[in-house]
Amino acid sequence: MLKIMKNSSVNPGNDLMPVIFVGHGSPMNAIEGNEFTRGWQQMSARVPRPRAVLCISAHWETSGTLITAMDNPETIHDFGGFPEELYKVQYPALGQPEFAEDLIRRLANHDLATDMDWGLDHGCWSVIRHFYPDADVPVLQLSLDYRKQPSEHYALGKELAFLRREGILIVGSGNIVHNLRMVDWRNVTGGYDWAEEASAKIQSLIREENHKALIDFGQLGKEIDLAVPTPEHYLPLLYVLALSDKKDSLTVYNDKCTMGSLSMTSFFFGD
Repeated sequence: MLKIMKNSSVNPGNDLMPVIFVGHGSPMNAIEGNEFTRGWQQMSARVPRPRAVLCISAHWETSGTLITAMDNPETIHDFGGFPEELYKVQYPALGQPEFAEDLIRRLANHDLATDMDWGLDHGCWSVIRHFYPDADVPVLQLSLDYRKQPSEHYALGKELAFLRREGILIVGSGNIVHNLRMVDWRNVTGGYDWAEEASAKIQSLIREENHKALIDFGQLGKEIDLAVPTPEHYLPLLYVLALSDKKDSLTVYNDKCTMGSLSMTSFFFGD
């Protein structure tokens, strides 16, 4: 079910490319047809055809911020213990080295560098293949610098805002509740009370546009501490919030917890 919430000042003439946060969940979503993959497909229908996709995935942490710059990024199967069918999946989207080089030039005051080794991890391709199943849109990844504070990730997101006016679809991929130590593999339909409370609290702060509180998530209480035991799945949300604009309407989709301690809740900012 989609919940559409208008910001206080919505401009119907919005010329910005949408920006999207995706709760990506299990790698099996890459090959399954379920309510979450249908939600991604529904969102993709609302996106004008982009020049390229820039994905910020929880699964690529580096020292310094890197951007993939190869012509043919590898499909990375960065997980274990899943059916063989999943490891056979390839997502042969092209890269766009000239875009990567241009972005580095335009953000010369930031610690950005090209990367020729990583490719597309499952936080990226398991989702994007539902947006563009023919792999006919170039895809690049931007890494998470583990040395940066949350406020610095948010600030870098602000610096990327011009890309929305240039036909680039920016996708943050993580989970706002992600505690693998507490996953209940038998519970595929709901979340623990604290997980539901954490998801609701984060959504409320997003609706209030209280980005400062969301940046300082470590101060939000015990349920958020449980929801975000490590920051990598949460940080892509900060990029998306930084990129959101007063012209955007907000759609909350895939709004469900699963396996006790994972939230698939996702956010679409745009028309």
